[in-house]
Amino acid sequence: MNSIRILLCFLMLIFQLTGVKAQEYDLVIYGGTSAGVAAAIQASRMDKSVVLIEPSNRLGGLTTGGLGQTDIGNKQAIGGVSREFYQGIKTYYNQAENWKWQKKEEYKDGGQTTTAEGEDAMWTFEPSAALTVYQQMLDQEDVTVVYGERLLRTDQGVEKSNGKITSIQMESGKVFQGKMFMDATYEGDLMATAGVSYTVGREGNKKYKESLNGVQANYYAPTLENHVSRNAINHNFVPGVDPYIEKGNPDSGLLPFISLKGPGIDGMGDNKVQAYCFRMCMTDHPENRIPFEKPEGYDELDYELLFRNYEAGENSVPWINSSMPNRKTDTNNRAGFSTDFIGQNYDYPEASYEEREKIVEAHRKYQQGLMWTLAYHPRIPEKIRNEVSRWGTSKDEFEREDGWQNQLYVREARRMISDLVMTQHHCEGLEVVEDAIGLAAYGMDSHNIQRYVDANGFVQNEGNVEAHVGGPYPISYRSIVPKKSEAENLFVPVCVSASHIAFGSIRMEPVFMVLGQSAAIAASLAIDEGIAVQDLEYATLKNSLLKYKQRLK
Repeated sequence: MNSIRILLCFLMLIFQLTGVKAQEYDLVIYGGTSAGVAAAIQASRMDKSVVLIEPSNRLGGLTTGGLGQTDIGNKQAIGGVSREFYQGIKTYYNQAENWKWQKKEEYKDGGQTTTAEGEDAMWTFEPSAALTVYQQMLDQEDVTVVYGERLLRTDQGVEKSNGKITSIQMESGKVFQGKMFMDATYEGDLMATAGVSYTVGREGNKKYKESLNGVQANYYAPTLENHVSRNAINHNFVPGVDPYIEKGNPDSGLLPFISLKGPGIDGMGDNKVQAYCFRMCMTDHPENRIPFEKPEGYDELDYELLFRNYEAGENSVPWINSSMPNRKTDTNNRAGFSTDFIGQNYDYPEASYEEREKIVEAHRKYQQGLMWTLAYHPRIPEKIRNEVSRWGTSKDEFEREDGWQNQLYVREARRMISDLVMTQHHCEGLEVVEDAIGLAAYGMDSHNIQRYVDANGFVQNEGNVEAHVGGPYPISYRSIVPKKSEAENLFVPVCVSASHIAFGSIRMEPVFMVLGQSAAIAASLAIDEGIAVQDLEYATLKNSLLKYKQRLK
């Protein structure tokens, strides 16, 4: 730690001696996710100087990182910059030159994101298309974009005075001063470094009087009338899969990635987070396809549960393979053993950058090994191998030569605790906030969180929840701003103040864009009035939200 501080002091001395000064902006946004991009665009439109700092070399987060099958719930809930983006996607695909690997008329989308005839927007897209549209939108604005700068996550990383953040410092020594700040990362690093209250993991149901939070191993919870959530059934193993290295012999030890402990008591909280994966952009076009390869260090034992699941009766390909334009896919987790690397991400939210990189690489190697196994291993049923082996990663999407992206699907990390916490009751419409800044409409959705041995001696997954909401519901302004005593000029539109299960509904990319734009509107108004963000009158904010076409009800 002392050596790091000495190095930082040395860097700051160099900056001072060379005359380099801190860069000053009205709004400093840390995190070039979809929320950060939308916020930067909006701040520019309100004539505010804005810098968008992205730690990697690619903007857009998951929207440009493989999640092209947009999770919405209800398209009418999406307004403002977010809808402009999807309109831009439609314009992009209306251009013949953007159909390289198939003809436009050959493409058929499906599911919740089907674009109806005459609709003004398109909801499925290639990662590269999303990146192009975002860049086109930013090119029309006055936004300074900074790549490859990571926040210094020490006491020196955030300077505060009189309850306000005055500047943030990067690991490189660069300093950005601002009147307002925004944490648009999936991890909440700026929020945490600034000393804002947050949580990681699942609350117990008693915390907010919910029914869908905490451990969900054997829970059958009525949500809305005529709907029942069977949370322990979906995305689970075929009954009877043995968890031990030597079948039937507990003394031989558990197979990899199974918890040594039981799942815990239903409804009780823990510090575990739902599983991550890569949303693969695959193709079956021979000229654009990179065949799946066995990764270095491949261990067949890591996939023994997959083999046994098929031997016990599983008969389908364990993925949701959504069709994207140009013969590509957005491929997501499905069934008991799939792309989710269950239980291997608990340390990620609080981990150092170096530790996170190791976790990301472990997820990539696991998923690479999974795809090779499904495509070529002789213990996989032939019909499964025949289907999977005709796919591969896309040559023309990401910077890596193997066709894999760098953006991990961080479904949930830190979540802020502010003056209002969004809960299951808001999602179901049993409580309605009066300071809406946008709408969410997707179901309460949690992927599995742990893998364990049940009372019968078989392997099970735990944590999956798929529960309906009562239609589009408003998200509170108070859920994206900290307590006033913690920071008077910070917005957190991604790691919002929400319980685990409510966050499972809110955590969708279109909604993050909505919240990022609304946060930028509020930041601009607070700058104009010279007040803390918590003191902004909602009536004033609402008028501007409607002016910029946000949908509030």
